[in-house]
Amino acid sequence: MSNESAHTVTVRNLSHSFGENRILQEVNFEIRKGEIFGLLGPSGAGKTTLIKILTGQLRQTGGYAELFGRDTEKLRPQEQAKIGIMMDHLGLYERLSVYDNLAFYADIHRVHRSRVDSLLKEAGLYEARRRAVLKLSKGMKSRLSLARALLSRRELLFLDEPTSGLDPVTAKEIHTILEEQKEKGTTIFLTTHNMFEAESLCDHVALLSEGRIIEYGRPAEVCRKYNHVNQLRITLRNGEQVLLSNGRDSAVPVKEYLEKNMIQAIHSTEPTLETVFIELTGKGLNEYE
Repeated sequence: MSNESAHTVTVRNLSHSFGENRILQEVNFEIRKGEIFGLLGPSGAGKTTLIKILTGQLRQTGGYAELFGRDTEKLRPQEQAKIGIMMDHLGLYERLSVYDNLAFYADIHRVHRSRVDSLLKEAGLYEARRRAVLKLSKGMKSRLSLARALLSRRELLFLDEPTSGLDPVTAKEIHTILEEQKEKGTTIFLTTHNMFEAESLCDHVALLSEGRIIEYGRPAEVCRKYNHVNQLRITLRNGEQVLLSNGRDSAVPVKEYLEKNMIQAIHSTEPTLETVFIELTGKGLNEYE
């Protein structure tokens, strides 16, 4: 394959079935080094199954996938050591303290324990370091799971619904940590059904429905592609909304509104990823449950 060195993850025609149940069908995408990639879809679309295949927990029934230029079925210890995984608080010991959970994994991975303190501070958990995990809130458990995934400075992170069910403040804290990791050159594979999260965080997204990728690209480009209306929505200071075509014919009325200081807000009408998904599938993200 050409230019594979630029890609941390490459997937070609990947399929997987459990008996007669087809979970993934001919999935194709690439993730460039140092980007945040979002795999978007409802529960049951196949997102978690794909992560399990890419991380060697499950073998696909068809197609090909590679990490760091190597077939995922033949990953060596040095490649596996580059991977961090966060999946539904997997690997947290609830009777141990926050600190002891990370210290346990630090010893396994031969990471100096000073890294534990720095990670707890970064995740906002240092003050709770002596608290048993079973006494943590869901948001704190999520931050601890993320800290565990970051323990040995991984080059590739797989994060399965990392902010699911969290309040907006905690979700934003996790977003900040992910953006900091990206700045350090970490590649992040993020699954989510939160389209706002994907639009704000991801460099590229793939929309997954019933095991198939139905759209792929940069979030803004995907939204513009389905902007069939192509209008400007102007909210005036008196509360009135005005719709104008998004073109040169609207230049004069927009100029007049501005000169009279009548505009409170102005937006283009390209759809969100949520509305694109609904257009392509006929379903909202919560209609698959």
